[in-house]
Amino acid sequence: MADHPEPAPHHPRRATAPQHATAPHPRAAARPHRPVVVGVDSSTQSTKAVVVDTATGALLGLGRAPHTVTGTRGARESDPETWWTALARAVADALAQADVPARAVTGIAVAGQQHGLVTLDTPGGRPLRPALLWNDTRSAPQAAALTGAFGGPDAWLERTGSVPVASVTAAKWQWLRAHEPAVAARTGAVRLPHDFLTERLCGEAVTDPGDASGTGWYDTGRAAHDPELLTLLGLDPALLPAVAPTGGTRAGTLTRAAADALGLPAGIAVAAGTGDNMAAAVGLGLGARGLLDHPVVSLGTSGTVFAATRTRPASPGIAGFAATDGTHLPLGCTLNCTLAVDKVAALLGLDREDATPGDGLVLLPYLDGERTPDLPHAAGLLTGLRHASTPQALLGAAYEGAVFTVLRALDELLATCGLDPADPAVRDRPLRLIGGGARGKVWTQTVRRLSGRPLIVPVATELVALGAAALAAAAASGDTSPDGADPVAIAGAWGTGAGETLAPVDRDEATWQRVADVLDRATPALLS
Repeated sequence: MADHPEPAPHHPRRATAPQHATAPHPRAAARPHRPVVVGVDSSTQSTKAVVVDTATGALLGLGRAPHTVTGTRGARESDPETWWTALARAVADALAQADVPARAVTGIAVAGQQHGLVTLDTPGGRPLRPALLWNDTRSAPQAAALTGAFGGPDAWLERTGSVPVASVTAAKWQWLRAHEPAVAARTGAVRLPHDFLTERLCGEAVTDPGDASGTGWYDTGRAAHDPELLTLLGLDPALLPAVAPTGGTRAGTLTRAAADALGLPAGIAVAAGTGDNMAAAVGLGLGARGLLDHPVVSLGTSGTVFAATRTRPASPGIAGFAATDGTHLPLGCTLNCTLAVDKVAALLGLDREDATPGDGLVLLPYLDGERTPDLPHAAGLLTGLRHASTPQALLGAAYEGAVFTVLRALDELLATCGLDPADPAVRDRPLRLIGGGARGKVWTQTVRRLSGRPLIVPVATELVALGAAALAAAAASGDTSPDGADPVAIAGAWGTGAGETLAPVDRDEATWQRVADVLDRATPALLS
């Protein structure tokens, strides 16, 4: 869910990609080339595709294409067909930039924005309406009703690992049934964004445990769709995709129609794929055959904290997701991060880096409502403004409000992993800082100042797409043995999670407490 414009990826060998490349460079077709895979990051705002050397993990080419998001008053929607168009364009541009022949590609995988509700007329068919996106908050009443209808938060935590909020797919399905019953009745297939694209690639209706765990109808203990919840939702299980064992499982092969659309060879491996947060974890080398219980902060359109762990999460403030490799991926998510701060900068007429500490100001930039804390109807709140206040300090206060909101979930996340947040060994464990915000000086400084922790900033920027590439490499390997072709191990061998370590600084306790006091006093009277 976290996306933001980012600079060049971590490997050299870059060239300027043509805007509308349609085929690999003609010279490339005449020479042999080592196998490559394609990883796709279909996020809220854009599609990014990477071409990666399967043996080394070298990023050879990157393509991008924008999405269109529409809606006001809490609505956020996109036409799924534009995702497919953007995928085709991004793949073509990545291949052209990589200067490799299409026949060198052996596999492809998609990681997509989580939670979105895609309703099709038939399996593999056409969308009946624009997709309801994860950050569409109109389904907040349905989320609250679902919580009560199934016995309250504890019952949901025991079954799905998460308490329903407006973002989960189940709440969006209930909103559709209530507001567009004719569309719900005509629905012949229900998909998540990445499921829709994977099915378009290989013709198979398949998802993975990671993305499925964000729907609100998946039992993370049994690793299966939950019949009782589906009955509660009035959702026929026949409308849903099958759940593959992992995101790196081979879901099928590229169909002739998809191959013609993408300029790739028909018959190459298509992985089941996963959600964007799960793919980022793979790209960082988090999982059973990598790092466990190491926290990550991602700064994009949304802000997230997450970690791979063997402990099944069950905490009301944390989404109890499954990871794509069979472990768990508890995650705290905020709706307002880089996009909200950029909006404040634009209103002030400032560059996003032209900020100073808040100097007594508190700005909670909840411009789209908020998910963590669960305040779907919230608006932004500013307090502490004085004659001496400067635009730069006001922008700095927006950074502080956004970072505070993300970091406040960190202690709960660590406890969910079975760790004591007060343990010095845990407190000294570095945060991995990723997303577009990780490339910003003020974002990095603010996280360091409000966390007091060491940071690791990976050199790689396209971690979601690189994680998807590792899924594609696993699917293309053909190795189904228990110890082989693990995407986390593949990404670890590629070194995509390596980066610069920043030493800790003293935590700014005064700013932390000031923001905390304002939020605690303002909730719920001013924000709900």
